[in-house]
Amino acid sequence: METAKLRGEFIAHKPGRVVVGELGPTWLERQRGHMKPSGWRSYESAWRCHVAPRWSSTAIADVRFSAVAAWVAELSADRGAVIVQTAHSVLAPTLDDAVRDRSLASNPARGVKLPKRPPRLNVYLSAEQLHHLAEESGWYRSLVLLLGTAGLRWGEAAALRVSDIDFLRRRIELHRNAVTIGRQTYVGTLKSNKNRAVALPASVIDALARTAQGKARGELLWPSQTGGYLAPPAARESWLSGAVARCQAIDSTFPRVTAHALRHTAASLAISAGANPKVVQRMLGHASAAMALDVYADLFDSDLDAVADRLENVLKMCSVACMFGAETPLPA
Repeated sequence: METAKLRGEFIAHKPGRVVVGELGPTWLERQRGHMKPSGWRSYESAWRCHVAPRWSSTAIADVRFSAVAAWVAELSADRGAVIVQTAHSVLAPTLDDAVRDRSLASNPARGVKLPKRPPRLNVYLSAEQLHHLAEESGWYRSLVLLLGTAGLRWGEAAALRVSDIDFLRRRIELHRNAVTIGRQTYVGTLKSNKNRAVALPASVIDALARTAQGKARGELLWPSQTGGYLAPPAARESWLSGAVARCQAIDSTFPRVTAHALRHTAASLAISAGANPKVVQRMLGHASAAMALDVYADLFDSDLDAVADRLENVLKMCSVACMFGAETPLPA
């Protein structure tokens, strides 16, 4: 013990008797200041539903690696990987604070193997299907076209006002995000905390111009029935699900899509038009081009064939050059 004191490694016994239930709410409250409301809500739900019932009355010194691993395995049997990872992301940082406060020598929650998230299956519409869905959406025709060509998140589109659109330059300026949690809407910065501009096709700008006709510059493009921000069409009886159902009645191969899936359609159409990953990243507001590649890697599969064909042309030219003893410059 005296040696540990001299080395600065001594951990007093009494602070380790503090229970997890005393530290968790304090850690959660500190996150509220710098997290988006939707992210904080998921952490708060994970604490209330999964972390607190198991660990609230446990002293931090009594938390064992094996017990945390057993808890993760038990959760994984009943819950999805996302919920398990979120719950662990609440417990582990809470114990990190105890380590920094020198109430614990090390964090027993670190190093526990977590379940992997299943690969995301993106749903894409063709240009013809997007046009069909827009026509079936009635008043929201311009909104569907915008989501399906510019790749906006729902909250970004819901927060758009007439003044955010430059009709001459065919640009929209995004700097607000309206997120609906429960029955309350929170308006803040974009997910990346960086404003961005998105270029639009002329036909989409024309559709937005018709929607904006008669509105003041400060008005919302698509207000709710009460005049506030439009909530995402999540219910089966929503205008979007009705439009999808009508499309499926005509075309049995028409996929069931959500408002967020239209963002994937925008990425698909951009890539098929020849956009590189950096352009797709900027359009969608991803943190990096690598993230765009990770999410939409399946859309770049056709590039593998194109690269192979170009390499074959290079090899053929080199073969011809060798036959005639000439040095043929390789194509760029």
